[in-house]
Amino acid sequence: MLNTLEDELRHIARAAPDLREALGPVPLGRIVSCDGGMIEVSGLAAPIGTLCRARVADGDHAPAAEVVGFRSGRSLMMLLGDTVRLQPGTLVRAEGRPGMVRVGEEFLGRAVDGAGTPIDGGPPVNGAALWPLGGMREGALERASVSQPFDCGIRAINALATLGEGQRVGIVAGSGVGKSVLLDMMVRGADCDIAVIGLIGERGREVSDFVARHMAKDTKGDRRMKTALVAVPADHAANLRLRGAQLACSLAEYFRAQGKRVLLVLDSLTRVAHAAREIALSLGEPGAARGYPPSALAAITKLIERAGNSARSGGAITGIYTVLADGDDANDPVVDTARAILDGHIVLSREIAQRGQYPAIDIPASLSRVMEAVATPAHRQQARALRGLVAALESNRDFLLMGAYRPGVDAQLDRALAMQDAIRAFLGQEAHEQVPLERAIAELTGLMGHGPA
Repeated sequence: MLNTLEDELRHIARAAPDLREALGPVPLGRIVSCDGGMIEVSGLAAPIGTLCRARVADGDHAPAAEVVGFRSGRSLMMLLGDTVRLQPGTLVRAEGRPGMVRVGEEFLGRAVDGAGTPIDGGPPVNGAALWPLGGMREGALERASVSQPFDCGIRAINALATLGEGQRVGIVAGSGVGKSVLLDMMVRGADCDIAVIGLIGERGREVSDFVARHMAKDTKGDRRMKTALVAVPADHAANLRLRGAQLACSLAEYFRAQGKRVLLVLDSLTRVAHAAREIALSLGEPGAARGYPPSALAAITKLIERAGNSARSGGAITGIYTVLADGDDANDPVVDTARAILDGHIVLSREIAQRGQYPAIDIPASLSRVMEAVATPAHRQQARALRGLVAALESNRDFLLMGAYRPGVDAQLDRALAMQDAIRAFLGQEAHEQVPLERAIAELTGLMGHGPA
């Protein structure tokens, strides 16, 4: 009887955090300054990462604010919403546990924002477990090696840039080249236990479209109930966007600790860097690489390093991150930082997309650094041969269009020209089509084994 009562009280306290605060003295502070989304509060010494809330004149709650620093005895907080209805002297109190978020299976089949508040019209999501928002840091030797292939459902990637469970791979492209469509195909065709999707800084229409395709009530139940969505559109506060990415990583880490094979999709890493840049500049940090403060680029590294295999639980987080190359610049600081730490990158080409080939993957420029460990020798040999044929076609495209090439000069290019229609058909794939790993390898073998010598 006692245990039942304790469980019930624990459930009530978790569902109503205000009840716990009402049982004891609550420290309060006052707003003394407000500059955009940054406010200064005196009299409230709260740790960094604490969520606070101001009480406006009529007793309602203003948007929450997160403690991001302190200066001259005052706490610096960044609002998770608009500054409407705030005024000097407004009382502010801390709530929740600093740096901790609720996670659990309750998030499966649900769509929430960066604060864990439902956006799908459903009831509140009260996770059963607490998890550090910044992740649990592990030693390098606690990360198991990538040894098993990961089936993403995309023929060109499965065959020519095979991914592994626990790999971190980036999808690099400019705007409007098909990153979101490719991600949608991968989420639908991926072989995983749990899928955690983070849509950070994207258009609100994309969020609603994703929910309609993957998480609607009439969607196939097994896929919907193994998917958790964290979405923070571009018009939300910078720290709410950053918290959204961190919450998605925390959910993925929780499921990995349960021994699950987790697919973590973060769209996009560039928008997360933009949010971290806004926060850093608000705190007075100077811009460095093209206006990105060092902490903004460090935020990318921390998020990426949270994915991988766990030697302790046997679970895995396979991370897929989209990276927007501003102005199609492959040397953009965000692209360069991500490429340096990721275990591979899939490059989408605007020129290939303009030819009508989708997904518009630039095969010679794309790379999986773990393919050597997860693919058989015969598979790797055939993949290298096809990559060579594609590279020969691309590098000599101008000469071929001008008619400046004479057959018989280059045997590899001759073979590529004879097989170009078959190669183009192999690399293309309809958005609704799924090609499992074994089928992709079999089709690669058929293409390379029966093509002209």
